[in-house]
Amino acid sequence: MTKQTKEYIAFWIFRILSFIVLAILIWILYFIFVRGWHMLSWDFLTKMPEDGMTKGGIYPAIIGTLYLVAGSMLFAFPIGVLAGIYIHEYTNDSKFKRFMKLMTNNLAGIPSIVFGLFGMSLFVKTLNFGDSILAGSLTLGLLALPVVIRVTEEALIAVDDSFRHGSLALGASKLITIRKVVLPIAMPNILTGLILSIGRVSGETAPILFTVAAYFLPKLPTSIFDQVMALPYHLYVISTSGTKVQESRDMAYGTALVLVLFVLILNLLANALRRYLGNKVKMN
Repeated sequence: MTKQTKEYIAFWIFRILSFIVLAILIWILYFIFVRGWHMLSWDFLTKMPEDGMTKGGIYPAIIGTLYLVAGSMLFAFPIGVLAGIYIHEYTNDSKFKRFMKLMTNNLAGIPSIVFGLFGMSLFVKTLNFGDSILAGSLTLGLLALPVVIRVTEEALIAVDDSFRHGSLALGASKLITIRKVVLPIAMPNILTGLILSIGRVSGETAPILFTVAAYFLPKLPTSIFDQVMALPYHLYVISTSGTKVQESRDMAYGTALVLVLFVLILNLLANALRRYLGNKVKMN
């Protein structure tokens, strides 16, 4: 068998596997859409839940999920970016740097339910935040932190060193070089970490189960120390605890579709920001 034949076979294997993955994704989205689209209405999106969450809408769950995603990103994104900058720009290749990378990778592999237990112990009980938006956001932020750190580091690695050397040769300090030269170039790729983090935290159930999520709370929060409903936990509850089987099933599929659309919209907005920053860097 010639090299060209082997390459041709490998190419088609990879293509078939890619089509299989794409087909599975389309099938999942189609499955959710077909069973949930009839639930989508203005009342479903804007009304409070009723009758044990088998009737009414999911408005508090949508708002609660938005609060939790925004709060976790406000915590994880700046800290993760700064940590990634420190690891790549300010540490030499040493045992300490390899240890930090190892710990970051291990942190990314910890099950989310462990983060939930840690968040309950630290934020809910020790710091006395109680079951609140603050405790849930910080717990989800810890969950997203290693993803942001690793993506930031990879984005900085991708920046050619000639930009750093040129800025330093012109007399700029290391801090100015990073802030004015390196970060603008790397930011479009850094936002990939934001996109991945949003996708992960918006669908997590275990961390918010221990720190913030309420079973049935037909009202909106008034402070960061209030409990909230959230789409993932709402979906879990109505899928497992509904007293009216058909109504619960319809509500579950409708909630799942809204959650998918929620993540999709947030990802599209983040991607639009990424493209805008990428085009701005090219123009400069």
